[in-house]
Amino acid sequence: MDVFGVMIGLVMLFGIAVLVLAVVGTVKAAKAVAAKVERHEANARRVVENATLKARTYTKVGPPAQIAAVRLGLRTALDGTRQVLEGGVEQDGQLGEALALLTRLDAHAAELDGELRMLEREPDTGRIAAKLPELRERAERITHSAETMRWAAQDRMHRFADDELSRLSQECESEAGALRHWDGASAASSAASASSSSSDSRAGAAGSGATRRAGITDGKGRPSAEDLLGLADPLAKLAQRLRKPSAGPSAGPSTGSSTS
Repeated sequence: MDVFGVMIGLVMLFGIAVLVLAVVGTVKAAKAVAAKVERHEANARRVVENATLKARTYTKVGPPAQIAAVRLGLRTALDGTRQVLEGGVEQDGQLGEALALLTRLDAHAAELDGELRMLEREPDTGRIAAKLPELRERAERITHSAETMRWAAQDRMHRFADDELSRLSQECESEAGALRHWDGASAASSAASASSSSSDSRAGAAGSGATRRAGITDGKGRPSAEDLLGLADPLAKLAQRLRKPSAGPSAGPSTGSSTS
């Protein structure tokens, strides 16, 4: 009974842990989706606002057109600088400091954009004429700061690219020289191996010729057919018997004639 209770407790703990993990994962996924949607919504709203400001610069005249032009220039400078810094921060970590400064600069730009938006709804043209130069001067300072960082980042990227290209060109030239060196060494090695092979082949041919001259295939020292058949000794004995003088009847008359 105790074992059964322990098993039930473990199963319940496992189920609770799985449930907690599922809830945490769901909350994190929901927050990520919400942040992504909010970011896309902000970008879409900014694109619409920029298009609206650009249209106002062409369709309106006087202070409203001037205010729209100031706001549009401010947004364009900050957006361009942010794109350059965010695009290069992965390759150059020092651009992260410039990106942090741009974030602080963007806060001042947002405050200034709010003041310009309020000035657009101002019915008093005298106040607009009095406040607009000051706000334009602040916008120019922010725009100049953003453009300075953007231009510096671009120059830094180009310089690094030129330096990397120079180093790469030097490495390619060094590798080309090494390849030419090893090509010459390979050719010399190939020639040496070819001459060594030809010398070995001539020496081998000479040795094999000497072997053929001393071997049994040239006829010198080759066993005869009688030796191979085992008839050499009987034939030799027969030849010796045939070469002996015969002691037959022809010997008597010759002896008698010599006596008489």
